[in-house]
Order: sequence, then C-alpha cells, then structure tokens
Amino acid sequence: MVNFDYQTPTRLIFGKGVVAEKLASVMAQYGKRVLLTWGGGSIKRSGLYDQVKEILKDKEVFELSGIQPNPKYNPSVLEGVKICKEQHIDVILAVGGGSVIDCTKAIAAGACYDGDTWDLLTFKKPTLAALPIVDIITMAATGTEYDPFGVISRTETNDKIGYCSKHTYPQVSFIDPTYTFTLPVKQTLAGVADCINHIMESYFCGEHIMMNDAFMEGAIKSLVKNVKIVLEQPDNYEVRAEIFYATTLGCNGIYCLGNSPSGWPMHGMEHALSAFYDITHGEGLAIVTPHWMRYILEHTTGELHEQVVERCTSFGKNIFGTSTAEEAIDAIADFYKSIGIPMTLHEVGIDDTRIGEMAKHVAELEGLDKAWVPLHEEDIAAIYRNCL
Repeated sequence: MVNFDYQTPTRLIFGKGVVAEKLASVMAQYGKRVLLTWGGGSIKRSGLYDQVKEILKDKEVFELSGIQPNPKYNPSVLEGVKICKEQHIDVILAVGGGSVIDCTKAIAAGACYDGDTWDLLTFKKPTLAALPIVDIITMAATGTEYDPFGVISRTETNDKIGYCSKHTYPQVSFIDPTYTFTLPVKQTLAGVADCINHIMESYFCGEHIMMNDAFMEGAIKSLVKNVKIVLEQPDNYEVRAEIFYATTLGCNGIYCLGNSPSGWPMHGMEHALSAFYDITHGEGLAIVTPHWMRYILEHTTGELHEQVVERCTSFGKNIFGTSTAEEAIDAIADFYKSIGIPMTLHEVGIDDTRIGEMAKHVAELEGLDKAWVPLHEEDIAAIYRNCL
C-alpha cells in the first residue's frame, strides 16, 4: 500500500432545494463583490439564474457568461481575471457544468497573480493564492466540484492543459440532482462516460488494494445500471442522485488512496482529441478506453503484462460478469454502444490527417512515457488509428 497525504477542504451541500435553503448564508461569509460565472442559456431556461440573482440581491454582482465546453483561456479565463482585478472581486460563484467550474478555478488563481495566468496553468510559476470559489454544479460528470483540478484549452496552440493547486478547491459546492432532469441525453451519457473513465484511470495501476477495488467496481456498477434507468426515467430523483454522488467522488482521489499512480493515459490521449477537434470530452474518453485497454494487453510482456491481464480480468469479472481480459474489453465497448455513445473517431468527425501531429503533442506534453504502462509517440499514434 502506497503512502498518501490527503485532504479536501470542500464542503458539499447535497439534495433537493439546497440552493434556496443555504446559498444566502454561505455567500454571506465571503464578502459583497461577486463574480457570477456561467455558460450558455440553460440556467436561464431552468430558472436557476433568476433564483441565484434574487438570492444575491444584496451583493454587487458582476458576470462572465458564455463559458464554453472545453473552456477557453482566451477569451474566458483572461476576461474573468480582468473583471476580478478591475472590480476587486471577493468571491466567485460558478453556476453550471464542469467547464464553468474548471474555468472559474483558473480565473480565481489568475486574479491573485500579477503575471500571465498561463504561467500558473502550465506550472511555470506556483499558485500561491486564489479567490474563494462557491459553485452550483448542474451536470453530473467531471467531479470538479470536489477537487482542485481544471482543464483549460488554448486554441491557438491546440493545448489542453490539466491544472491544479491546493488553492483551487471550491470552498462550497451545491449539488441538487434535480438540475440534471432536463439535461440533453448526450450530456448525461458523456458525463457518465467521463466518470467511469476517471475511476478506470485509478483502477488500472500496478499496486492496488482490495478496498479500493471494491469501491471503484461498485461505483462503476452503479453508473452502468443507473444510466440505463435514466434513459427511460429522466426525472427519477434517486437514480439521478446516485449518479451524481458517484461523479462527485470520481476525480478527487478518494477512490484510490494507497494505490500507485497510473499516469492517466486515456485522459492524456483524449486531451489532444478535444483540443484539436473540440469534441465532447466524455465521448472522446469512451472511444479511447477499449482501444487503450486492448493495446496494452497486446503490447506488454513479463510482469507488466501479468498486471494488465489481472486488472482487465478483475474489471470485467466484478463489473460485467466476464471471465477473461479480452471479454472485459468487449464488455465496456458493448456497454457504451448499448447506450448510444459514439465509439469511433469517424463518428465524431475525426479522420487520420492529424494523428501524427496529435501523437507528437501528447508525447511531448502529457508525460505518458512515465505512465503505469509507458506510451511513446508511436504507441499513441497506433491507438488513435485503432480508434478510427
């Protein structure tokens, strides 16, 4: 069992009606000048925007809207940092999905830094402080509401950077599963795929413990079962709540304390797909996952191969009831197909013209040569081709 040092400062407020019940008292702790960050028009259509503005009526509220999926450094992060500095913002309230909160984390750090915020996101300079963040998460997917991580895209360089700091944990996260009732099916499915892959990135590693295996296998079994129910019953609160609980824990490390690190290779490869082509992150992960599994099963030897076989076999047996490593790979692919997620790059508009460029980008930036199963440029390119 690997040593660990773990702490999360985020307060989770979970359940029906918690925004109306507690947002005012929470926001009272952080000052009068608020930056409200949000994305598209869904929070206006649902009435959440008006509810939040009413709760904040005694505050000075400034707004940054239009934050996109795969949130952009330019304009969103830069504009948010500018507002925070010029208006002397005390606290940022992020309302929306994972992209809004990821973007808000970068803004919160940049607001407390005199240089170029990109220096912080690329770890050229340390993040020494950040504005406090409160969020109302409206999509079950990334788990960003309970971790310090964010992913920001810089389109002019095709960079998609994973960023984190102990200062960018949200102070308080409001999680009301009823906000997910009206999500488009595509977003529900992509969110579940994102969470499953977060867990798999922790599951597929060298050193691991039985308790973590059971925790992660149980979470994925819950997601596999409940997403199918949601497709038939989109307003089933209990099912939506269980999905949200699983996704909230999916990326903050609690599933894998004591395990050795994996290097998160599937995310590393997907980052290039959504940076170069702006595809939906969860769909990209679903496409990459079985092909990464099959590649490492076929291209490892010795003790590492034995570890890969054991991980694949245990994953399939304990989640899908399969018997072999190969059957496990087929099972996860068949599950995604059964719920309607695209399973080839061609289906999401990607051909082979930029595979070499993407593979080089990943090899240089993502550090996958140090992953549990090391991947080099030629390996990454081969996996991409298999995904076509």
